Amino acid sequence: MSDNISEKTITATLEKLEKLKLGGDLHAELSWCWNSYRADNNPEGVIEKSKEALELFKTKREENSRAVSKKLVDDLEKIASK
Repeated sequence: MSDNISEKTITATLEKLEKLKLGGDLHAELSWCWNSYRADNNPEGVIEKSKEALELFKTKREENSRAVSKKLVDDLEKIASK
């Protein structure tokens, strides 16, 4: 697996999306892409959905800086920059 795509980051992202009820179907889409990535090692879907989650989390942090940790945002930026 790619060094930039961490299971811990994706799991934390999925948990935060669910907890904050953000992104509508994004949780299901990212989950599907993650499972697909684990099967075929094609990171395109994970990267695309991580970028969407990152934008949502940045917006949420602007509203309330404690809603989403800076570390999670930083970790997602590493995935999105791939």
